[in-house]
Amino acid sequence: MSVPEEQKGITPSENPPVSTNGEASDTGVSSSGAADTGTVSYEQTTDHDYDSHYHSEHDHQYDDPYGGHSYPPAEESTAVVPATTTGGSSTPPPSSPDPDEEDEEDDGMLRMSFLEHLEELRNRIVKSLIGIGVAFALSLIFAEDMWKAVSEPAATALKALGYAPTLKQLTPMDAFTTIYMKLPLLSATFLSSPWLLWQIWGFVAPGLYKKERRFAAPLVLSSAALFVAGGLFAYFVAFRFGLEFLLGIGRDINVEPAINMVDYFDLFVNVTLGIGIVFELPVVIFFLALLKIVSAKFLIEHSRYAILIIVILAAVITPTPDVFNLMLFSVPMVVLYFVGVFAAYLLELRRDQRSFPWLSVLVIILAVGGVAGGIVWALVAKYGYKLLLHWPFIAR
Repeated sequence: MSVPEEQKGITPSENPPVSTNGEASDTGVSSSGAADTGTVSYEQTTDHDYDSHYHSEHDHQYDDPYGGHSYPPAEESTAVVPATTTGGSSTPPPSSPDPDEEDEEDDGMLRMSFLEHLEELRNRIVKSLIGIGVAFALSLIFAEDMWKAVSEPAATALKALGYAPTLKQLTPMDAFTTIYMKLPLLSATFLSSPWLLWQIWGFVAPGLYKKERRFAAPLVLSSAALFVAGGLFAYFVAFRFGLEFLLGIGRDINVEPAINMVDYFDLFVNVTLGIGIVFELPVVIFFLALLKIVSAKFLIEHSRYAILIIVILAAVITPTPDVFNLMLFSVPMVVLYFVGVFAAYLLELRRDQRSFPWLSVLVIILAVGGVAGGIVWALVAKYGYKLLLHWPFIAR
């Protein structure tokens, strides 16, 4: 089959004539309206063929010869998020909050530089010293009355053993340093303990979360109350029994005690402060539970080891080697240990959003207290017992 001369340069891969309505013509009619006399017909090329030819995976930038549209790259398909229309106006989707701003609002933590931390520490130390100074000045006014109260256990123990109820001054400065310096300082430590604990908490609290700072007031109050309770227990119970035992050791072998007031006061301070610190055991356990280092279940399972450690510690603190005084120290410490376990259990209930049956427990405590009060009333009213300010607190 022969090909006309004017069409020898045209290959089948080229575009055929296209009419004005976008359809390919297979009649060989030129744009001038004259019909071609050749018998060669060209195969119509469809849109699919143009798609497969131009829309390859290597080149995506060719234009569609029919519609004048360009094909976007297949990998760069973009999902259009429809805008929310309200009252005819389009509203863009809400933007996610800044994590830093959200943390600063939710956590409420104070960001400070190293020098600012040092400045804050200095201010807290100065405020603590001012609180101790005010308490020391108040204690100095009542120094003589306080010394009578401090020396009263020694006088009572010496009188019970048949000795003169007096303490000895060996050097000229003993009375001044003990009565007007050491004793007011000890009293100021106890009186200013809530203020000191509050300053410590004020320094630590800015680095904690809001939910952790909620424990500030309960922890400060409970720590101060337990410290004071430990000092009172040492004064009214532990120190009196230990002192009477120690002074009576040599009575039957011709030994008469001559107690130096400085040595007596040092022993008094060691026992009082030692027991006051030991009474902070529930607070320590609560802090460990707050940091998730221990749990109430763990403490209950290992309570036997805790009791053993408490007994050994009581034997070290106790000024006497007898079993009675050892139990006098160790039993309150064991009770305080289980109080701390109970506090850890309450903290775990709060984390799990559970509640404790306070009403039932309160009813049980009131019932037990009522029974104990009835027994004490019967002993005092019918059997001639009297209430005392020291151990055993009731005697005939």
